[in-house]
Amino acid sequence: MPELPEVETIKTQLSSYLPEEITSIQKSEVASSILKTEVPTKFFIQEVRRHGKWLIFVLKVKGQKQYMLSHLGMSGSWYISEEFPKLKHAHLILKGKSHYFSYVDPRRFGNIYVGGEELLAKKMKQNGVDVSSSDFTLDYLKKCLMKYPEREIKVCLLDQKLFAGVGNYMASEICAHARIRPQRIVKTLCEEEIRKIKRAFSTVIKGATQQGGTTFQGGYRDAFGEKGEGVKNLVVFHQKICGLCKQSEVVKIEQKTRASFYCPKCQK
Repeated sequence: MPELPEVETIKTQLSSYLPEEITSIQKSEVASSILKTEVPTKFFIQEVRRHGKWLIFVLKVKGQKQYMLSHLGMSGSWYISEEFPKLKHAHLILKGKSHYFSYVDPRRFGNIYVGGEELLAKKMKQNGVDVSSSDFTLDYLKKCLMKYPEREIKVCLLDQKLFAGVGNYMASEICAHARIRPQRIVKTLCEEEIRKIKRAFSTVIKGATQQGGTTFQGGYRDAFGEKGEGVKNLVVFHQKICGLCKQSEVVKIEQKTRASFYCPKCQK
């Protein structure tokens, strides 16, 4: 599933081709499983923003400000091309004056909504603070963690109502860089460990984003169809040997049906 660094990469790439006037759209036969509202046939894309794992396209439709909200689900991405795209799983194709913008999603778990301020507020209310924003402070982190003192730390990190943008690989890597085992109970964390978690967020986000996101086998592609090289930065997630100590074998466990990875030597 695309996480914050992957969605940020796509947002940055799309932004370099905006603003753009969309003159027509084309939908696939199964697009209805993704398009949760009607999409106008002509509009102007002013810019694209990101909050957590959501892309927020700011539109002008018949003189009115609207938003197209796009969640990439498990396998979604937006592609940019000069020619009409010949892509097997392109479910929405936006034709601009100079480029095509295509939403591609093989597994069709993504969602696209179009609406006004009320829709935007409703969807964003379902998310916590974006963990790459200035609003993500140490105090905010502490407050969120203390809401669920009996939770395992990694399970808590995956809660989008608290930490918008974090996904499974990020959560495992954050725990690793903080030297904390993912199954640790929140109430057992001391002040310094919470500070380490806060610093680990920055380390993981920066590393993956600088590499254009992280692509696993058969997974994420950016807006030009390229793989992200973030796997080079992974220290425990799907690794055999810990990338921190370079000695211990990484342990794999299951938490709430999700795979977690940790180093028994580096993480306590």
